[in-house]
Amino acid sequence: MNAQGEQTRSLWMKVEVDPAAPRFSGTHSCDTVIIGSGIAGLSVAYELTAVGETVIVIDRGPIAAGMTSRTTAHLAPICDDGLGALINIRGEEMARLFQQSQEAAVARLEEIVGELRIDCNFRRLDAFLFPAMGIRPKAAHNQRQEEFDAARTIGAAAKLATGVPLKGFEKAPVLRYPNQATFHPLRYLRGLAAAIRERGGLIFANSTVTALEELAEGGVRVSTENGGSITASHAVVATNSPINNRFRLHTKMSPYRTYAMAFTLPHGDLPDALFWDTGDPYHYVRIDPGPGSVDYLIVGGADHKSGEADDGDIRFEAIEAWIRSLVPTLGKEVTRWSGQVLDTIDYCAFIGLNPGSTSVYVVTGDSGQGITHGALAGLLLKDLILGEPNPWGEVYEPSRKTPSGVVNYVRENASMVANLAGYVLPGELKSLDELSDGQGGILRDGIRKIAACRDMAGNVHLHSAGCTHAGCEVAWNSTEQCWDCSCHGSHFGADGAVLNGPAVLPLQTIDFPVRE
Repeated sequence: MNAQGEQTRSLWMKVEVDPAAPRFSGTHSCDTVIIGSGIAGLSVAYELTAVGETVIVIDRGPIAAGMTSRTTAHLAPICDDGLGALINIRGEEMARLFQQSQEAAVARLEEIVGELRIDCNFRRLDAFLFPAMGIRPKAAHNQRQEEFDAARTIGAAAKLATGVPLKGFEKAPVLRYPNQATFHPLRYLRGLAAAIRERGGLIFANSTVTALEELAEGGVRVSTENGGSITASHAVVATNSPINNRFRLHTKMSPYRTYAMAFTLPHGDLPDALFWDTGDPYHYVRIDPGPGSVDYLIVGGADHKSGEADDGDIRFEAIEAWIRSLVPTLGKEVTRWSGQVLDTIDYCAFIGLNPGSTSVYVVTGDSGQGITHGALAGLLLKDLILGEPNPWGEVYEPSRKTPSGVVNYVRENASMVANLAGYVLPGELKSLDELSDGQGGILRDGIRKIAACRDMAGNVHLHSAGCTHAGCEVAWNSTEQCWDCSCHGSHFGADGAVLNGPAVLPLQTIDFPVRE
């Protein structure tokens, strides 16, 4: 299982990327084994097979059905946290290289779409940054000027403009970023997976990796739950939140839930463009072509730290109210979903050699730009694995230290301290009788805390409340019908099964009677 096993369904999930991918068994060897089959894992596999490397891709669930299937697929090279903030924390040169690398990632996506003739609605379009609701005019102008100046400093294309076609913002001060892009992510990955297989790459689904070890004689060994084994010269961990690293990377990034909805919209009522505002958390909007005279408007936002809120319905209501006030002709809701992003303390992903490793590479810390970071990982890790130079390695070096990010480091890790301290506090539930179908909570039984939930079918599940990655206390997510860990982003199903790493082991089942 993976994140596809969570309750909501994105607009993309009707597309199966590689439904015939078998389960892994036996013993295999290859040049590079890639754990995770989202945009990052398949991009790395595609680039390596293009130069003749033998590759095995393995995933705990269906192919590309993890967090990549829960994106909104804005292909925007502009730093998710703002160019001014990026310059302040990484400096002008690193910010310039970041921008160049992100533009190269989008260009590579476009190139592959053309090479493979993938029908995925890829298109170049404009993007617009507009003021958040309620911001004063002077502050809005100042924000726009600061971001415009930052864009000019690092060579990002941006133009001062007035107004976007959203009610109430027709005369607002905005920034227009030309030559951005978007597409259907799973249709793209379906084409990528087919090309990998045609080149001899092997792709395995529904195959949980239980261990990754570096061998004394060189190379790596990957073990799977059914006793299978893969040996390789290199390994790439592309599992959203890395399963091989307990603290060194996880303390430098934090998991956030983000929410998205899709609505029908008469074709042409809103230009085909990307929009996002200056709120914190910010809203983001895009169009996807629909059938006949109908398009789909996708809107997202309302982020919060994973495991620190269980009010998804309220957040969806807020998103819908916001977008309906801006787009009066908006039609009916088609679907709603949530996903998880990993925000790093310095706004850049970690792509490169895992700290302390010689043969294991990681791709993580998407910081809201997982699709572009995934495509970039293909370019960057191919060069690193082959021992070739790459101009962007320093930007994404996983072992980097960013002194200017210490404030973010302290803030983001404070929640882990608070989480672990919570073990001494009472549980949320006094009795299982309090649970209705679809509800969950923490119950104290003596010195233990129990993650108790009643699934939608009325079945009660009791597990240890400690995440199997680092022991943090999990929290129930009613929207997705799963347990979320606020420390490092693990998700578990109602039955305790792992849905998202870094955990590799399920929640421990409680097999003793519980006092009600």
